[in-house]
Amino acid sequence: MLAGNMLIDALEVSVAVVAVPAVGRDLGLPLTDAQWFVSGFAIGFGGLLLFGHRVVERFGRRRAYLAALVCYVALCLVSSLASDPMLLIACRIGRGACAALTAPTGLAIISATFREGIDRNRALAVYTLVGASGFSVGLLISGALTEESWRWALGFPAPVVLVLLVFGWRLVPSDQGDRGVRLGSGALSAGCLTGALTALVQAMVNLPVQGWRSVPVAGSFALCALLAGAAVVVERSVSRPLVQGPVFASRQRLHAMAGAACLNGSFIGLLLVFMIRLSTLPGWPSWQAALALLPASIPLVLLAPFTGRLLNRFRTRALIAAGSVPPLAGYVVSLTSSTSRGYLTGMLPTVLLVGVGFALGFAALNSQALFGIAAEDRMSASGIYQTVVQVAAVVMTAAVTALLAHSESAAIWLVAGVGVLGLVNAAVGLLSPRTFSRKYRIREAAQE
Repeated sequence: MLAGNMLIDALEVSVAVVAVPAVGRDLGLPLTDAQWFVSGFAIGFGGLLLFGHRVVERFGRRRAYLAALVCYVALCLVSSLASDPMLLIACRIGRGACAALTAPTGLAIISATFREGIDRNRALAVYTLVGASGFSVGLLISGALTEESWRWALGFPAPVVLVLLVFGWRLVPSDQGDRGVRLGSGALSAGCLTGALTALVQAMVNLPVQGWRSVPVAGSFALCALLAGAAVVVERSVSRPLVQGPVFASRQRLHAMAGAACLNGSFIGLLLVFMIRLSTLPGWPSWQAALALLPASIPLVLLAPFTGRLLNRFRTRALIAAGSVPPLAGYVVSLTSSTSRGYLTGMLPTVLLVGVGFALGFAALNSQALFGIAAEDRMSASGIYQTVVQVAAVVMTAAVTALLAHSESAAIWLVAGVGVLGLVNAAVGLLSPRTFSRKYRIREAAQE
């Protein structure tokens, strides 16, 4: 079931990236509007993820999980039938909100179910393999379906979710939840965060066209700051905030969050750049463009069965550092060959190198983020980690879209810059003291 949740997230990424050019052409949308099909899901996922944990506590895991899957299927069907861009974007955000009730609990359950060490590393390996396989299958199927109609591509995750719904109905144990959990303050915080992310994306994509001094851009940035500040005020004024302080006690956990944000953000940005490039080349149908991105998942699929052994053999910080090098090398290759539009020299080396980076670093980042988490902090810790990853996807999608309005090389420079930040973060994490808090020192020493 946990692997199935990871599969949904992977399918959403591949479907959105492949379908964006076709949706834009069919509905007459510029890229700045079509990008909402990528960022919308991440906004709903990242903005509501922490609140999703609170909902699960209130109503119970079974009811929240099954209700989220039913809503997800309905939104897939609406997406495949709707023609109004605003309705389609709302469906994308809604699908992200459904994921906020399903996928984020996966890492927390792995942390609670499997002991630190060999058992947990093996579970993370399976988790990683299913995600990589889902991304690969999603690229192939969405590429083929988009060639017929992007509506089929947006709707095809529904059968997968129906299968999960059947298994969830039979396998997820019934629980009553805690009626004493109050949702008011959490809903307000999540609403402010979601609104802030939406305003930020709106400001970033309009900036290249309208400029800093335009009222819509300045107003969107101001609204983003206002809503973000309101979320902080609400969190600091309630007795039980969504963001729990002890989660940040470990320096290595913070490095894992930053590393995952850089890795995921740069990868999403690169996929968007390459997909837009391929969509403008003559003789590259959607299925062929999707196939061109498939090598990104090949290293992850090949190495995933050995991920558990790698985690047991090497320190997570060493694997994270090793995993931050190949993507940056790939971005450099893409920059130096940006004038060449050929796939074999301009794209394939970069796609493969980024895949190698994911294969080395993805499970290690998840492992480091989960390490030493007390039982009462597991849900909050996994939620914050996943929120950071999704926020990175939101920001990078908007930023890359804005830069693509000027030039492709500017967008790739941004992706490379984020890769540099990931490498610096990994190097600092490799060399820095283990923790901020003495409380976690013994736990983290055991990992070495």
